[in-house]
Amino acid sequence: MKLKRKKGAFKKQARESLNYFRESRQFIYAVILIFLASALFGVIFSNNLGFIDKYLKEIVDKVSGLSVGGLILFILQNNIQSAFFGLLLGIVLGIFPVITSIVNGVIIGYVMKGVWLNSGFGDFWRILPHGVFELPAVFISLALGLRLGMFIFSNEKRKELVYRLKNSLVIFFMIVLPLLIVAAIIEGILIMLYK
Repeated sequence: MKLKRKKGAFKKQARESLNYFRESRQFIYAVILIFLASALFGVIFSNNLGFIDKYLKEIVDKVSGLSVGGLILFILQNNIQSAFFGLLLGIVLGIFPVITSIVNGVIIGYVMKGVWLNSGFGDFWRILPHGVFELPAVFISLALGLRLGMFIFSNEKRKELVYRLKNSLVIFFMIVLPLLIVAAIIEGILIMLYK
């Protein structure tokens, strides 16, 4: 009986969270738009963004010498941390998710311009699989963080904060985390293949 009740409660929460996810579409679109605008900025102003090379080199240094498994774990840990904090720190008026979207967009734009200049269109297909699962997961997480921060504008702030946080965490574990796991496995294997 208890198990049945727990199962029913879990199904109800999952349904509620999926509805919350569907209702968050405009926040997802907003995050994607910010990201794309920032990526375009990164492409256009890449000549002024050389300082990003130092950041990229630090990442390359951290992963050099890692096995496939080590690389996958590194990528997974980094992505989970980034996505989770992007969601959680959205509580402060959604500022952190917006900043994260801008920074990631600029870096991606900068890297894409570099790939284009160094090897032309041919190497874009090597980058593409990396983002197929990772980018949607990050967009969802940041969008949930952005929506979470908007609780401040509701009438019943405390109740709304709890409602948004609970649903956001369920979505994180139901949707975002599985996408990040798949992304880390694909990215880790591809990086090793093209070394």
